[in-house]
Amino acid sequence: MKFLLMTLLTTFSFKGFSLQKADTLRLTLQQVVEMAKANSIAAKQAITVKETKYWEWRTFKSNYQPQLALEGVLPGYTKTYTQVQQPNGTILFQPVHYDNSSLTLNFTQSIAATGGTVYGTTQLQRFDDFDRKSVLYNGIPYGIGYTQPLLQFNSLRWDKKIEPLKFNESRQVFIETQEKISITVTEYFFDLLLAQVNLNIANLNYANTKRILTIADTKFELGKISKNEILQLQLEVLNAQKAVGTARRDVEIATLNLRSYIGIEGNDRIKLDMPSVVAEMTVAADKVLAEAFENRSEAIAFIRRLAEAKRDVAKAKGENGLTATLRANLGFSNAANSAFDIYRSPKNQQSVELQLSIPVMDWGRSKSRTKTAQANEQFTTYAVEQDKQTFKQQIVTQVTLFNMMKEQIQLTDQAEKIATEKYKIASERYVLGNLSITDLSIAFQENDRAKRDYVSSLRDFWGAYYQLRYLSLYDFEKNRKITY
Repeated sequence: MKFLLMTLLTTFSFKGFSLQKADTLRLTLQQVVEMAKANSIAAKQAITVKETKYWEWRTFKSNYQPQLALEGVLPGYTKTYTQVQQPNGTILFQPVHYDNSSLTLNFTQSIAATGGTVYGTTQLQRFDDFDRKSVLYNGIPYGIGYTQPLLQFNSLRWDKKIEPLKFNESRQVFIETQEKISITVTEYFFDLLLAQVNLNIANLNYANTKRILTIADTKFELGKISKNEILQLQLEVLNAQKAVGTARRDVEIATLNLRSYIGIEGNDRIKLDMPSVVAEMTVAADKVLAEAFENRSEAIAFIRRLAEAKRDVAKAKGENGLTATLRANLGFSNAANSAFDIYRSPKNQQSVELQLSIPVMDWGRSKSRTKTAQANEQFTTYAVEQDKQTFKQQIVTQVTLFNMMKEQIQLTDQAEKIATEKYKIASERYVLGNLSITDLSIAFQENDRAKRDYVSSLRDFWGAYYQLRYLSLYDFEKNRKITY
């Protein structure tokens, strides 16, 4: 950032930024928004969250990929006394001195459709008896097997439905966070812009009031105005001077807030350009609704929440009643005095196992869990429908507000021009002596209020615009979806 500012100071222009003076950085609303998206702490946090969700997604994907693991005990050295049961049932402690090492290579592959697991293995074991100076080998050249839960909840199948929704939801949340940054920094932008406008108004009023007081002093010496009017103007000058001090303080505070949020370092002053209005941009509620239901994370969350409720019902039913697990494997095994002999004429090995669990009496626990899950599913359905209605209403309201803001800003623009003209006429009339000090003060106040109202209308317009972008994740200026 320091390098950027130094470059700005030397070249007077860089990527659209320009310098009014050597120590003043001029910025537009769009430039401030882009800087906030690039440098703010909120933007960096959003990127970190996005990366976290990405690696969580990669972890989920790995659950459906083949897994290969090498396990081993190297060495398995033992020298101790161990108990040995004798033929007559007594126990003797005998010395043992051996190394029992092994290596196993396991392969597993989950089957999402059934919830089962296919596995393969190869194993080699070496036993060194140091007391008897003998070596034995045992091994499984290869073996394959399958494990299948029966009448149970299949988490792999449900995760395959829900996790992609979560990942897509997290990607849209990142875009929404970026647009939320736009909304936040727009508030900081207009805080500073209004403070700068107030400072300009205060400086202008102070200069004009002093000028009018000088003219009034001359009139007073000629006996054309009263002492009370002079005192009133002196009071106006003091109030204008106080307003300048207050406005400078507000500018400093607003500058620090904006600088801190968008991540600008240094002491350069910031001068904001008055943003224009995109008058030709039209927004239809149907278009915004269509884009919102296609792009927003909440729209994806509606589907995800219903899927999770159905999953919970399936889980409650799957953990209710009879459960069974079928395990089967076949392969070859052998034992020999050398490692290579393990793989010569190995012997067949097979096993089949069915494990059962049947609740005999659970006092209605299983039924209660199923009914609870079904009730939660029904509640989620109603809640999602209510959230959809709120979602739609929020968008329709925002579209209406935005279209009203375009009309409102045109009115405030006209009012500001009229108030400025009226202020000039009032100043000239007072100098000529055919306007009272009260009417002049009223013209001052109306002119100040009109300028502030115009800035407030700009704030409302651009705030509504970025809110529409946030609600729909659609760029209505370029007519395309928002991506990062």
